[in-house]
Amino acid sequence: MKPCDHHLRQVIHLAERMIKLADEGDDDREDTGCGILYGMLRDSGYKIKQLAEVEKRNHIAKGWWDEGC
Repeated sequence: MKPCDHHLRQVIHLAERMIKLADEGDDDREDTGCGILYGMLRDSGYKIKQLAEVEKRNHIAKGWWDEGC
């Protein structure tokens, strides 16, 4: 696996973890301040994941992406 593919895969995984944590935190929050924090975390996770998925597609189109990723 190429290092660049490995890093993209890690970014996608991290963004998915951010989204999951935001969902869990939002379910357990007790005030609006936490709601704002988890909303920002969720939004950031989705934006990061979207950017990483675009890069992944670019790598696939160029023939760089290791299908084992």
